[in-house]
Amino acid sequence: MSLLLTRGARKGPVLCFCAFIFLFVLYELGIICGNHKDQPTSLMVAKEKYVVGEQDKKAYTYDRNMPLIFIGGVPRSGTTLMRAMLDAHPDVRCGQETRIIPRILQMRSHWLKSHRESLRLAEAGITKEVIDSAIAAFCLEVIARHGEPAPRLCNKDPLTLKMGSYMLELFPNAKFLFMIRDGRATVHSIISRKVTITGFDLSSYRQCLSRWNLAISLMHEQCKEVGSKRCLMVPYEQLVLHPRDWMKKILNFLDVPWNESVLHHEEYINKPGGVPLSKVERSSDQVIKPINLEALTKWVGHIPEDVVRDMPDIAPMLSILGYDPYANPPVYGAPDSVVSDNTRKVLADNKKWAEIVRELDLQESIVITTDETNNNTYA
Repeated sequence: MSLLLTRGARKGPVLCFCAFIFLFVLYELGIICGNHKDQPTSLMVAKEKYVVGEQDKKAYTYDRNMPLIFIGGVPRSGTTLMRAMLDAHPDVRCGQETRIIPRILQMRSHWLKSHRESLRLAEAGITKEVIDSAIAAFCLEVIARHGEPAPRLCNKDPLTLKMGSYMLELFPNAKFLFMIRDGRATVHSIISRKVTITGFDLSSYRQCLSRWNLAISLMHEQCKEVGSKRCLMVPYEQLVLHPRDWMKKILNFLDVPWNESVLHHEEYINKPGGVPLSKVERSSDQVIKPINLEALTKWVGHIPEDVVRDMPDIAPMLSILGYDPYANPPVYGAPDSVVSDNTRKVLADNKKWAEIVRELDLQESIVITTDETNNNTYA
């Protein structure tokens, strides 16, 4: 009798455990406690993505968790110089602007703004998770495959920084380099080089400075939102005046080892693994030169007197970013000796650089592209 009781006592916990497992399986299948499971019972797993280098025949994998580098800022703020200096590094590849990444982000923004469109997407099962996954895959494929593979991939579509916090949702280990520049210099460059940007009236310094102020304010807020561990503000003037100090700071921020090549980007123009140039980007004809002071104060004397007088009110972001709105001409600081030497060489041989521009076929830059679907023009 006691043996039977002992066996019964042993069976009790086992039967309870089996019953628990059975009920748990029923719950997971949605048979009890609900007609349907919230989560699918099976998942589709993406294949591992990789590209093979033409030179080293090495396979480079890429995914959403890789430490991507994004270079942002208002156009004509030194974003091309920044990406050229990084492209000269053997471990980094930025490449030319893709132009389509900001557009896909803008499309998502339009969907979110339209209640009707958002409702239609939700009814079709297109959730935020689905959209984010699709956009991340699209952006990643473009970044990874539009140039030569490298251990660190970088994207230079300046206006992407306007959606920096969202990009960090898509790519949680990404970092941002936020190029800032004296807004007066930026606007003068936009107007004098006829760089078409949506919303900028190239016939008005006052209007363009106001638009610059709005754009840089949005990016500044995004940089603050993602935090100093993810976003580094890089003043164009200081990068030009002290390239070694600032590139050391930038590479340290990006966790990229130091390499002297970043100080000599002009030596790697259009070379394998070097700095590829686009014939349709306005800054291509400038980054063929070594780092120099030529562009720092070109704006002085070109801005109308009434705009100069009202500068603190038109562009309050100047003061926030550390520029004196009353300084005309400004004092940015003394350059390193190597930068002064570069400047003398550049100014002494303008014919040489003009000939290089012609050889590279960079003088006929196409800068206006119109999207007929929404009548937007992109720089």
